[in-house]
Amino acid sequence: MEIKKLEGIVLSETNYSESSKILNVLTKENGIIGVMSKGCRKIKSPLRSVSCKLTYGNFNIYYKENGLSTLISVDVLNSLNNIKKDIAKISYASFLLELTEQVYRENSSKDIFPLFISALEKINEGFDPIIITNILELKYLDYLGVGLQLDGCSVCGNTEDIVTISGKYGGYLCKDCLKDAPIISSKTIKLIRMFYYVDISKISKLDLHYDTIKEINDFLDEYYDEYTGLYLKSKQFLKNISKIG
Repeated sequence: MEIKKLEGIVLSETNYSESSKILNVLTKENGIIGVMSKGCRKIKSPLRSVSCKLTYGNFNIYYKENGLSTLISVDVLNSLNNIKKDIAKISYASFLLELTEQVYRENSSKDIFPLFISALEKINEGFDPIIITNILELKYLDYLGVGLQLDGCSVCGNTEDIVTISGKYGGYLCKDCLKDAPIISSKTIKLIRMFYYVDISKISKLDLHYDTIKEINDFLDEYYDEYTGLYLKSKQFLKNISKIG
């Protein structure tokens, strides 16, 4: 097997034998790969601290294309320590790990990796994990094939007199096509569009009112439940611990 250095992040881990783990690693270059971390569960193993979820760095591995690669070492690029010290941030990061794995298995676009890393880094920097999570959820919709229509009314195409956004109709609605859709505040409507297109890595300030955050979060929960077909165990836990759940 050849030795490779791949930038990646551990999405999930599974105990294997008495002392090892199998890691699912999302890599920038090769997508999701399985990596055996031999003996990492031993107290004195040099692999112990890097064989866990949220390890982000350059993975030095014996690479096997159609099977399990073997971990040699990891050069950590960002320890994400601020996330790991906060239960709420850990919970949102865990949800994003699970969501990202499922999104990638639906659409193996190389654009997913930098989006995901940017989101984690912003949460680690102290930005509200709920808002960053919602932004990434919005961006993932296109990769799941259920993107929103935010450049005009999703029914008639009208770009004027937009009055709400509807999960049922997949985007904006104008006053003539409103029908039975609930009204969402104009601020929320504008923010959803802004978040849909924003470059996560360039976000420098986020300061939203509780009611606005709740509207965005509730809309996305409903939309994901209705259109994506994804079942995420971590989502229910997130709702239980969330202030807005």
